[in-house]
This record gives sequence, structure tokens and C-alpha cells, in this order.
Amino acid sequence: MAAIGLENIRHAYGPDPKRPADYALKSVHHTFEDGGAYALLGPSGCGKTTLLNIMSGLVTPSSGRLLFDGRDVTGLSTEARNIAQVFQFPVVYDTMTVYDNLAFPLRNRRLPEAEVDRRVRETLALIDLEDRAHRKAHGLTADQKQKISLGRGLVRNDVAAILFDEPLTVIDPHMKWLLRSQLKLLHKRFGHTMVYVTHDQTEALTFADTVVVMYEGEIVQIGTPDELFARPKHTFVGYFIGSPGMNVLPVALDGARARIGAAEIALPGAPGPVEGRIELGIRPEFVRVGREGLPVAVSKVEDVGRHKVVRATLEGRPIAALIGEDEDVPAEPRVRFEPAGINLYVDAWRVELGS
Repeated sequence: MAAIGLENIRHAYGPDPKRPADYALKSVHHTFEDGGAYALLGPSGCGKTTLLNIMSGLVTPSSGRLLFDGRDVTGLSTEARNIAQVFQFPVVYDTMTVYDNLAFPLRNRRLPEAEVDRRVRETLALIDLEDRAHRKAHGLTADQKQKISLGRGLVRNDVAAILFDEPLTVIDPHMKWLLRSQLKLLHKRFGHTMVYVTHDQTEALTFADTVVVMYEGEIVQIGTPDELFARPKHTFVGYFIGSPGMNVLPVALDGARARIGAAEIALPGAPGPVEGRIELGIRPEFVRVGREGLPVAVSKVEDVGRHKVVRATLEGRPIAALIGEDEDVPAEPRVRFEPAGINLYVDAWRVELGS
């Protein structure tokens, strides 16, 4: 196991990069602590797989250093870094049995056969392939093959880190939940440093202790799931995490009040002097629908089971609110914002509100 340090990592796939837009990774400076369970979360093209491949050694960064426990490994091969990587699509030896696929990396390290057998059997139970142990991989389904890939990453206990690049893409939904749960249990049992790339917030929030949110080649926030939900540091984090995501409304400021059109919203406090594009962010969970507050025009009410999503417009801007499954929307609906849920952003970044 190892702490993975990223020192001002930048990467461009094209020659002679000059502008920030030329970089797939603009500047990443962070340490993944030894034994941590992390998720790299973000949309396609945000740089998360590039960052993972730099950690594994498949990609050499254009600039910056990569450290494993303080040792510079930027120029070392994947094998020399002693990591395990599980890719988005299955990578297996089709002519080998499931058992031998899992045993292969252990036998390469010349472990005693009794130890190989013990670890392989433990891993077969973990990935639910015990009944197919002696079948050739060639005849298995795509999700079964991917479970073999996962197993090869998990069968070793001497790795510096295990890196997962959207490993559950081809796994059926029920098995995804089971494997995520099993990965968490494995992490608690062995304490491997794990970094898990995904664009799926559910996968990220249920697997990781710490989530690293990426956007346009940069890390925009690092935190626990609760921190990302309650205090998004960037508007992207607000509307990417949550279902529905955070409401983001352009406003003008007047001390501790925000104006959107003719509507005024009391803020929990006044910010310091600010310049730039000012937006108010509030999650639907903190928008109260009733007969008091600001008038809105409701366009749709979606019943999603445990609650309803109210879609409306406030001064011509779309806004979402959550109400209870048994609640009704008044004939002349109005909304109030809970002060505890209000965030203020300047040029997409959150600013503190004074008392």
C-alpha cells in the first residue's frame, strides 16, 4: 500500500501545448493517502481516466511529478510501481480457466501453491464465480469476464494501490450493488489504497470515503459525500451531485439580500466585496412549496416514489423543489428558501456569507 502524491501534474495529448484549453489535465496537486478509498467523479472528458492512467504508468505526464510514499515514480513502468488496474472492459486470458486467470499474477510472483489456492478461492467467493472456477473464460458472458478482471485486481495483497477505471460498466445493476458493497468490505479488511473512476454519482458516493470531483481537467472539490452535498464549492458540483441537482439562479446583491427580477431573497449573511457573475445556489431539498413566499409558475410535478419533484419557474428561471409523497401543490404556489441551504457563488466558486 502507498500514499500517491500528485505534484502539479499537467498533461496534453497534442504537441506544443500553450493555452489551458490545450491540456486534458490543467494542474492537479493532491495526495491520495495510504489506505484511503477514493472516487474520481466527473463527466466524460473531464480528465479522470487520464489522471488514473498517469498514476498507473500507462501515461507519462507532460509536466509534474508522481510520488509513491514520497518516492518519485514518474518515469517508472507500471510493473515497477506494483499497482493493480481494472479497466472499463474485460481484460482476461480466454484460453485459461477462471481459476488460472486469478492464479496467474500470484504464480508470476512465485507464491507457494497452497497460498495461491487459498487466495484464489477467497476471491472466487467474493466475485461469485466459484461454480465456474474450472471453465475456460472464453465461454463466459461479458459481465462474468469483468468479474474475473476485478478478481485479478483483488487477489494480490502486496500491491501499492488498486486502480479501477469504470469497472462496473458491463455489470448488471443488481450485481453492481453487490460488488460495490464487497469492494468496501475488502477495503476495510485489507486497507488497500483504492482509486475508483466513475461518472456515476451513486457508485462514487456508495464506494468512496472521499470523493474527488473533476471538471474540465481540474479538481473542483474533494470531500466526503455529505460535504459535497451540503456545501458544493463549485456550481458544477452542485448540479452534478444530487437528483435533481442544485438550483443555480443568477442574482444581484444588495447587502444581505439577493434579487432575481422583482423577487428578493434574504441571505443568511452578507458576503464581502465581490465582483463577477453572482449566482445563488440552493438544493431542491431546501426549497419549501406552500402559500407563503415568492410566487412561482408550476409546469410539472413528478412523482418519484418517496417524494415528488415540483418543476417551476421563478422570475422566468427554472427551479426544482421536493415535497412529500402525500403533499399537494397549492393553486397559487409560492416558495421559500431555507437559509441553511443557501449558497452564494461568484464566477462559479462558492463565497462565504458573514453573520
